[in-house]
Amino acid sequence: MASGPDVFLNPGDFHFAAAGTRIRTVLGSCVAITLWHPRLRVGGMCHYLLAHRPAPTADLPGLSGRYADEAVQLFLGEMDRNGTRPTEYEAKMFGGGDQFPGSSPGPAPHVPKDNIAIGMRLLRRHGFHLTAKHLGGTGSRQLVFDLDTGDVWLQHNERHTAQASS
Repeated sequence: MASGPDVFLNPGDFHFAAAGTRIRTVLGSCVAITLWHPRLRVGGMCHYLLAHRPAPTADLPGLSGRYADEAVQLFLGEMDRNGTRPTEYEAKMFGGGDQFPGSSPGPAPHVPKDNIAIGMRLLRRHGFHLTAKHLGGTGSRQLVFDLDTGDVWLQHNERHTAQASS
């Protein structure tokens, strides 16, 4: 495992770095995408909360890792800086766990499912090769992404619904 810096991503954070770095996060309904370039040993992780920015806001100028479409744009910017293309990266995607199993979202969007669907569409649209995924279900996930090897360690804490007794 990497012996360099350990970076923790909060919801909405994005980090791109070189070998020697570990990136960690904890996910619920949010989704993390990891990208790793095996030859250059560079890559990054995003931790997005929603598919798209609901409306332009003055408090978040520029691109934000809070939104899937903007997080992918942040990745593409890093690739431009490194002279690389999406097809050269190993992409992995995690999260989108239902935090309230058994409850109906009603007319509101179903955030976990929407987060998964947009992430998959964006990766396909930009030509990324998905090499691993752990999506949906319930509960939280803890991730550690090692930029030395491209490995991601996952701990899934599945949440079970309580059964009503009669």
